[in-house]
Amino acid sequence: MMHPLVSFCLAFCVFSHTTLALSPSAPVVDLDYAIYQGTFNATSNITRFLGIRYAAPPVGKLRFQAPAPPLDERSLGVQQANTLSVGCLQAGSGSNISSPFRNGNGNNLPQKRQSPDPEDCLFLNVYASGPISSANRLPVLVWFHGGGYVAGNVQNEKGDDLINEAGGEVIVVTLDHRLGVFGFLAGSQVKEKGALNTGLLDQQAVLQWVQKNIHLFGGNSDEVTIWGQSAGAGSVIQHMIAHGGNTQPSLFKGAISGSLYLPSQYNFNDRIPEQIYSEFTQLTGCANATDTFECLVNVDVETLQAANVAINRSGFFGTFVVVPVVDGEFIQRSPSRQMTSGRLNGIRLLAMNNAFEGVTFVNATYSAEITITDYIAQLFPNLDETQTRDAAAQYASISAFPTTNDQAIAIVGESILICPTYLLLQSFRGGSAFKLEFAVPPATHGNDAQYYFKNGHTPAFSNPEFDASFPGAIMGFVKFGNPNRHPVPDIITPPWATYHVNHTEMLFNRTEDFQPDIRPISTDRALMERCAFWRSVSGHTAQ
Repeated sequence: MMHPLVSFCLAFCVFSHTTLALSPSAPVVDLDYAIYQGTFNATSNITRFLGIRYAAPPVGKLRFQAPAPPLDERSLGVQQANTLSVGCLQAGSGSNISSPFRNGNGNNLPQKRQSPDPEDCLFLNVYASGPISSANRLPVLVWFHGGGYVAGNVQNEKGDDLINEAGGEVIVVTLDHRLGVFGFLAGSQVKEKGALNTGLLDQQAVLQWVQKNIHLFGGNSDEVTIWGQSAGAGSVIQHMIAHGGNTQPSLFKGAISGSLYLPSQYNFNDRIPEQIYSEFTQLTGCANATDTFECLVNVDVETLQAANVAINRSGFFGTFVVVPVVDGEFIQRSPSRQMTSGRLNGIRLLAMNNAFEGVTFVNATYSAEITITDYIAQLFPNLDETQTRDAAAQYASISAFPTTNDQAIAIVGESILICPTYLLLQSFRGGSAFKLEFAVPPATHGNDAQYYFKNGHTPAFSNPEFDASFPGAIMGFVKFGNPNRHPVPDIITPPWATYHVNHTEMLFNRTEDFQPDIRPISTDRALMERCAFWRSVSGHTAQ
């Protein structure tokens, strides 16, 4: 077997007995299972390797199993790595006024999707600053996309922007992983015959791939930061609590959570995961099979995908049905319990949230038709009547939340996104932790992404100093491990204390006359009291 190498071929290169003429703009990386040719853009000074396979196709007997190593494809010669993959099979959020796990609900199968090998989606992309060289030792960022664990891809989340915002000298890795029932189907049958949380195991496989291979692209495997937004930030938390907070060997040092999404994460064999499994077998025609799991393995992918969409659509509005579970191995305890223990992977943390996270997840028409206690009961179906009343009381008579709709927005935003962020900060004892609040109007969930993934577009608030300061703070954390070290000029962020110093946060906002408003603030005490309530019932919300 050829020894792994990284080279820019200036003349002729021989791989697998094939002679190829390659230009300096065509860097080649020889992995131990495949040889890939990327592209170097001299204008942007960025090297791209797009669509690198990191695991075997999870099809046939590998469906619902942990990711397997990719097959040896070196005999194929040099493969072009210049096209992003289309991502994994998608579903959507719940659209109903009630939760099927509280009152029951039927499903209608949508039209079947027709696509060649749609499950073959386990690919990653590497973006490197400058021409690659194994002599480089650049810090590495691994990005997890959002989408509620049922949707999303990295088509519009390219590493070029992040490299530019870091002033170069970093490497960015993005990836696709299994979603919905393909990545998070649970239940005792899956535990016995397959693998739970395969979507998270896909992500872990990428982190292991980075440890093994990123030096070939000029990356430093000892300086890896993981970052995600929404369910991507939820994924960050899953890897921080993985293996009881003691993953060995260590796969990352830094962690960035953006709009952390922490829905109910039940034990794999609890009532609701088993109900989802039962409904899935009904929709796929496997309910009466002698071995329901084996039947699911052999069902055509179009039928599985139709059931995937239907199950997720059946959920309560704004929720995502098929999400991670406590599996007893990779995820050994609920996130809240593991965070509270203080045992977490990683040694530095940057936690971010937006000011108005909950707006996206509330349907004003539905909230006008139900009481706030009923809303809470639909959101967390395992709470009893006393707990739902106590939860509602936390938001009653607060001038900022005058209507049922306002209260619902606050409840979903705080219970599932904002309060888990503060619990993470309070529990992080492994090193330095920083807190960032994004408040540029409208500051709703996901609104911040346009400021770091610009994709050639101008963000809603375009100001050179803000454009440098907001993403520059994040990339300073990636590049130097500290947002106080500025990677590019024009940054106006003042000195930034860690969160444990007086609960200090850095606010990124704008003034009414459209000037940057970047300054330290302290966490609101009333918010912390409401978060303390949600922590007290986390055993019943299954967070």
